[in-house]
Amino acid sequence: MKLLTIFKSFLFTALLLWGQAYAATGPYDESADAKAELHISLQEVQTTSKPVLVVFGANWCGDCKVLDQAFKTGQSAALIQKNFKVVKVNVGRFDRNVDIAEGYGVPLKKGIPAVAILAPSGTPLYVTQSGELADARKMGDSGIYEFFAKIAQTKN
Repeated sequence: MKLLTIFKSFLFTALLLWGQAYAATGPYDESADAKAELHISLQEVQTTSKPVLVVFGANWCGDCKVLDQAFKTGQSAALIQKNFKVVKVNVGRFDRNVDIAEGYGVPLKKGIPAVAILAPSGTPLYVTQSGELADARKMGDSGIYEFFAKIAQTKN
């Protein structure tokens, strides 16, 4: 009986630690200073003239995870890498970095993930207005690619 209690305690602790580790490895760094990262990215693109793609999302959001995965391994990956400097901004449960989204005119209440594409000067070139990416799971890799291919053509 004592061995069973020890095993249950061990299993509970292992699951708790695994859950914390999994949450920490989501696409959005929950401890990041989003304003500082944005500032640094805008400085970096001064020499490349690449626009900054600001992606607003959260680790609990399935569509945000799908979009992030498409940026890493899907057909969109090369397109995004070639055309944009990406900055991911964690919005938590719509209680973090909302001021940044509002400052660029991104209506988070229409759904996440949401994006703003900024010129190297910081001026918005494009902003999702109607939750265009909030159904990233339904869009799939090809839909995500088409969305960003169209924006990449008009970004300048």
